[in-house]
Amino acid sequence: MRRDRILGTCIAVLMAVTCASAWAAERKIDDFYGTYVGRSVSGDDGAVKERDINVEIKEIKRGFNISWSTVTHRKDGDSKRKSYSIDFQRTNRDNIFQSGMRKDVFGGKRPNDPMKGDPYVWSRIKGDTLSVYALIVTDDGTYDMQAYHRTLTDEGMSLRFSRTMEGEPKKVLTGELKRFKE
Repeated sequence: MRRDRILGTCIAVLMAVTCASAWAAERKIDDFYGTYVGRSVSGDDGAVKERDINVEIKEIKRGFNISWSTVTHRKDGDSKRKSYSIDFQRTNRDNIFQSGMRKDVFGGKRPNDPMKGDPYVWSRIKGDTLSVYALIVTDDGTYDMQAYHRTLTDEGMSLRFSRTMEGEPKKVLTGELKRFKE
């Protein structure tokens, strides 16, 4: 009788842990859809630099699109703007998506070819985080790896960008973005 109760308790605990783990891993791409606005901070070279950031994640045919822009404000009053937009499509693997950055001869979207100097880009969802990775094979055959981790929060998302070249960390940006209510 006591052994049955202990066994029953163990099974209940195991089921609760399993369900909690499954729930945490069940984020879907539409949980990330929306527009986010905020700032990031970089301090790699000892000087703190702030950037304004806008991110939009939306549904497209057979996948989703992430568009983002950053504006860096310089001390002389000038600003520098960079914008990116990448389409992603589902793969046969759960929560892993391939980029569709170029069109093939039939009009389908395909990933870039890193051997031609273009970034190979993919994304994944793990828990509350949507990550985008960009791998660039440099002219001398080394690599440049960039990772954008966008984690959902109660107010929007936190952002962590990192850049690594040939295994050496080169840049880290962090930021907080609020979900823009339309």
